[in-house]
Amino acid sequence: MRVAIFDFDGTLYAEETFTILMKHLKEHPIYQSSYKSFYRAIIPPYIANKLKLYPASRMKRRSMQLYLEAFEGLSKKEMDAYFEEIKGVMQQDFNQKVLDRLKLHQEENLHILLVSGAYTQFLERVTDGLVFNQIIGTDILYKDEKVYTKNIINHINGEQKTLKVHEVLNDHQIDWENSYAYGDSFSDLPVLKLVGNPVAVKPEEKLRKLATERGWEIIE
Repeated sequence: MRVAIFDFDGTLYAEETFTILMKHLKEHPIYQSSYKSFYRAIIPPYIANKLKLYPASRMKRRSMQLYLEAFEGLSKKEMDAYFEEIKGVMQQDFNQKVLDRLKLHQEENLHILLVSGAYTQFLERVTDGLVFNQIIGTDILYKDEKVYTKNIINHINGEQKTLKVHEVLNDHQIDWENSYAYGDSFSDLPVLKLVGNPVAVKPEEKLRKLATERGWEIIE
């Protein structure tokens, strides 16, 4: 079986997910009151990261944990509705060239995975209308069917993406050499290296340099 693995931020979606999520919370008629406390909480780890005192991966996980605290006690249905509200705006910024590749790989009957550090539930809503065999993201924790933030979320990032890909494909024999992976960031490298056809999408400079050296395809 051949697979095609797509990153989300900067790849399928041309912008940054967390930026639009922050804007949505800040301007939301119901939940905007939680924005100030979220913003105050996120400033210390953000500054520490800029000063290289706090790893980027840890800051991202902390940011996503704090964001969810604005929705403590909401049901899955209410979270679906919240994410649904920004679907239309986000889909306007989907990368058409990447969408074309997604459609091509579906026609070729490849097994399609979307792999991202974004919330899984969010990814399921904003990619509504697109077909993936599996979506791998950061799961929102629920207790008694309500958002629960007392336990630390397992943020899917870097090497964890690779582990999750292997986990969900464990029951299949994969033709990695004739498979594809799409990413924009150097942190996507572990996934890109899995396949025989890695594709850098509008890559950041570090990934662009590597992709050029190795003769990988680059989508501008």
